[in-house]
Amino acid sequence: MTTAVQPVAKQRLADVVFRSISTTAGVLILLALAGVAIFLVAQAVPALIGPLPGADAGFLAWVWPLTFGTIWSALLAMLMAVPVAIGIALFITHFAPRRLAQGLGYVVDLLAAIPSVIYGLWGITVLAPFMQPAYTWLTTNLGWLPLFAPPASGTGRTILTASIVLAVMVLPIITALCREIFLQTPRLNEEAALALGATRWEMIQMAVLPHGRSGIIASSILGLGRALGETMAVAMVLSSSGIISFALTAQQNPSTIAANIALRFPEAHGITVNMLIGSGLVLFAITLLVNGVSRWIIARTTVQGGR
Repeated sequence: MTTAVQPVAKQRLADVVFRSISTTAGVLILLALAGVAIFLVAQAVPALIGPLPGADAGFLAWVWPLTFGTIWSALLAMLMAVPVAIGIALFITHFAPRRLAQGLGYVVDLLAAIPSVIYGLWGITVLAPFMQPAYTWLTTNLGWLPLFAPPASGTGRTILTASIVLAVMVLPIITALCREIFLQTPRLNEEAALALGATRWEMIQMAVLPHGRSGIIASSILGLGRALGETMAVAMVLSSSGIISFALTAQQNPSTIAANIALRFPEAHGITVNMLIGSGLVLFAITLLVNGVSRWIIARTTVQGGR
C-alpha cells in the first residue's frame, strides 16, 4: 500500500517579500538600539572613571539629583494624568452621546499634535502665574507638610507646574489607547452584567475595567516614557537648582536629565559633554527598565486574567 505524497505548497512572492521586509525592519530596530547603547556607553566612560570639573563627588553623585527630578516629575504627572485619562475614555465610550463622543475624541487627539514648545509657553505665561496664588495659600496653610514647605515660589515655576504640563502632554496618549481598549470589551459581557441587575458603573467595574487592565497598564507606561523624556516644556517651565527636594511649591526645585542636557549641551565642552551623555545613558537605562517592568506586569496580568 503506497502513501500519496502531499505536494509542498509553493509560497507566493508577496508573502516572501513581506516576510523579508518585516524581518529586516525588526533587525534594524535591534541594531539601532544596540548602536545607541554602544555610543552612550563609549561616550560616558570618561565621565564614569575620570574626575569631574567643579564636582567633589563622582558621576553618580552628580547625576542622582537629576535622576530624582526626572522620576519625581514623571510620577507626579502620571498621578494626575492616568485617572483623568481613564475617566475621559470611559465617558467617551459608555456615557457620552455619539456626536459629543466623536467631537471630544477629536479634541483629545488634537492635544497630541501640539508641539512641546507651545506647552512650555503656555506653562510659563499662563499656568505658572495662575497657580502662584494657590502655591502661596498651600504654603501658608499647609506648610507643616514637607510637600508644601515654605517659602513659596514667587513665579509659580515649580516642579508641580512642570508636572501639570507633563500631565496635559501625556493625557491624549493614554486617553486614546484606553478608549480603543474599552471599545474592544465584548458586548455580551456588558449585556450579561446589565441583565444581572448591575448598574452602568457596576458593569464597568465587572466587565470593562478587568478586560482592559493590561491595556491600561501599557498605555500608562507609554505615557510615562513620554513624561520621562520630555525636554523643552520642562526646561522652559521649571526653575531648577539641581537639588533633591519633595517640595512641590518651593522656590528651589530639582531638575531633570532631559532638561539639563538641553540647557547645558550648547555650551558644553570637554569632559562636560561626556557628563551630559552619561546622564543620557542613565535616562536610557531608566526607560529600558520601565519598559521591562511594564512587560512583566502585562504578562503577569494577562496570565492571571486568563486572556
